[in-house]
Amino acid sequence: MRRLLAIIGKEFLHIFRDPRSLVILIVMPLVMIFLFGYAVRLDIKHISLAVWDRDGSAVSRDLIRSFQTSGYFELVRTETGSLDPHRVFRRREALTVLSIPENYGRSIETGHPDPVQFLADASDSNTATIAGQYAEQIVFEFVMKHLNPPRLILDIGMLIYFNPELESTFFIVPGLIAVLFMMVCALLTSVTIAREKETGTLEQILVSPVRTREIVIGKVLPYVILAGTIAVMVIALSMVWFDVPFRGDPWLLVLYSLIYLLCSLALGILISTKARTMQVAMMVALVITMLPSVMLSGFMFPITSMPAPIRAITYIVPARYYLIIIRGIMLKGIGWLCLKKQVLLLLGFTLFLLAVSIRRFKASLE
Repeated sequence: MRRLLAIIGKEFLHIFRDPRSLVILIVMPLVMIFLFGYAVRLDIKHISLAVWDRDGSAVSRDLIRSFQTSGYFELVRTETGSLDPHRVFRRREALTVLSIPENYGRSIETGHPDPVQFLADASDSNTATIAGQYAEQIVFEFVMKHLNPPRLILDIGMLIYFNPELESTFFIVPGLIAVLFMMVCALLTSVTIAREKETGTLEQILVSPVRTREIVIGKVLPYVILAGTIAVMVIALSMVWFDVPFRGDPWLLVLYSLIYLLCSLALGILISTKARTMQVAMMVALVITMLPSVMLSGFMFPITSMPAPIRAITYIVPARYYLIIIRGIMLKGIGWLCLKKQVLLLLGFTLFLLAVSIRRFKASLE
């Protein structure tokens, strides 16, 4: 225990004397959570809209106001005479065009509304698809409000659970936490043993009576404590600043987060045993953790829509399992029975990475 405590104390000194480690540990998570929380949004707003109003009635003007007040569209041009949508799109004057036919107001009054035409510039296919969905909902609600007597045109009802306002922040921020934990923790521990090699202090460890497993565990535990503290801070910030709900058991999330953090730290230690310099270790850690965690975990893109070979690769990405855990506990309030598969897989990854790290470090010492 004395040897282990000595390694832990030595590692804490390294952390607090190295400003780069403190910046990575404290500043990077805060910057990324604010940047992603505000910049990465799946609900698109302020889509530029040009209107071709061939009716010019009070009803058509009311429809235009419905688009303006929705918050999704921003009116940039209105024409009553003629308008060429192709020219509008080529000149980038607007991304969408709303064409209201003649006698639209009269058709509403008779109870048989004529269809309006909505055109979108699909050079950005994602924006065009989402804008079309917004426009369809706005027109549907407008027609329902103006029909006299009101009647249902569609017989489909939809109920949305866990996020009825469809706030993309509720989806992005918990996923970002999973990416941050993996990237920051692996980045921190990836330089630990590489630092010893680069500064020439590894030889001092070789002649000491410290065992291999004590070195690895002693270098991991300080980062578990610090990363756990940062994890609590980031989750609390997401709840207070971004109003992300927390419907589950906080202690359950703490326990599962510690397993995930330990897995991330063990991956960093494994990288550190092979890298000879701190720069190489940090570059490898960024490539191995950031790209898979963002692209292959389900953070941004659904895994079910990926090709079969790519889906097979996602099974070895730990962030995939923690994403299910944190979103399930925070947004749905589910318990441990629903998450036992993900937790067991994370635990297996952690034990495997720790065992391989100890073995490789022992081999490098020999």
